[in-house]
Amino acid sequence: MSYEAADKIGMAAAIAQAQKSYNEGGVPIGCALVWHGEPGEEPRLLGAGHNQRIQKGSATLHGGISVFENAGRLKPEVYRKATVYTTTAPCSMCTGAALLYRVPRCVIGENTLYKGGEDYLASRGVEVKVLDSEECKELMARFIREKPEEWSEDTGGVPTTAA
Repeated sequence: MSYEAADKIGMAAAIAQAQKSYNEGGVPIGCALVWHGEPGEEPRLLGAGHNQRIQKGSATLHGGISVFENAGRLKPEVYRKATVYTTTAPCSMCTGAALLYRVPRCVIGENTLYKGGEDYLASRGVEVKVLDSEECKELMARFIREKPEEWSEDTGGVPTTAA
């Protein structure tokens, strides 16, 4: 199955959400959930969201959690034919949400600045694709340089390799 159209929609939405979060003073991680359906069916955006921990003073409102909240309540079969897109590797909490709803595929913009749950997703049968996007890396690296304390808080103090 070709996911080219879904990937284009999903990553564009995720990057737009990351930029929105950055513009709001938040952590620039954006996510999207796209239904890719069956071969020959047109993909559709189910939801998009971004990290809002800083903006809303939330302990849990990461991008991956935001996207599921914004997509709303969906039937299990919808999740089973969807892909989650995230600009940076998903943390344990966001990885867990994708696994809970049995989303079969995860596309990650970059995972050089933060190693998240991509290996765990793959070990649980999720197809993982890392794009190594310069746009995603640049936005995240800029945030980490500008706000290292907020980044450390967001990751639970996990070290990063931001340049």
